[in-house]
Amino acid sequence: MKIAAIIPVKTFSNAKTRLELSPHKVEELCKIMLEEILQTLSISPRIEKIIMVTKEQKAIEIGKKFNVITIIDEKEESVNNAVALADKYLLENKFDASIVFPQDIPYIKTQDIDFMLNYIAPPNFAIVIPSRRFDGTNALVRMPIDLMETHYDEDSYKIHMNTAKEHTLNVAMVFVKRIMWDVDNKEDLEFLLEQDEKPKIAEKIKEILGKE
Repeated sequence: MKIAAIIPVKTFSNAKTRLELSPHKVEELCKIMLEEILQTLSISPRIEKIIMVTKEQKAIEIGKKFNVITIIDEKEESVNNAVALADKYLLENKFDASIVFPQDIPYIKTQDIDFMLNYIAPPNFAIVIPSRRFDGTNALVRMPIDLMETHYDEDSYKIHMNTAKEHTLNVAMVFVKRIMWDVDNKEDLEFLLEQDEKPKIAEKIKEILGKE
């Protein structure tokens, strides 16, 4: 089964405004988080290819280190539009399934991907992992690629669950803590740094936060 990961990446200067950090710190944080998730996905035996959709040049440079396929999203209209661009590529290249991840879940580990994919039920299925606050979607698995359109930025996990059920009986909501830990605001960042999962990444983030 050919499974691809899709990572939509917003221009760093437009990202993470709720963190209330300087533009430089936001950029450094985005770079660290993106590099970490790409590193994890690149060593997962279940992921055949990583598709990144972005126009952020620094993200494109990071992606080159991990043999990522980058689709340039000049308009950067929405996450849903970015995913649609990736879907088109994956359908043309005959992939069976995709997983949409955000770039801000740096504590994800390869075993988390394995655990999630244990719930696959071909030929048609969807898996949804919500965010920690149950307002967003931190992983969305779809088989086939065009099983359903995505609905990010709209209390998305509930809508994704309901939409998936309109298209297949095989729908699973799965809880994987490290995938549920995203970084949208200062509270999320503080929570992340309290978790003893990836000390090296935590130290890098603390170093960024400590800079003037």
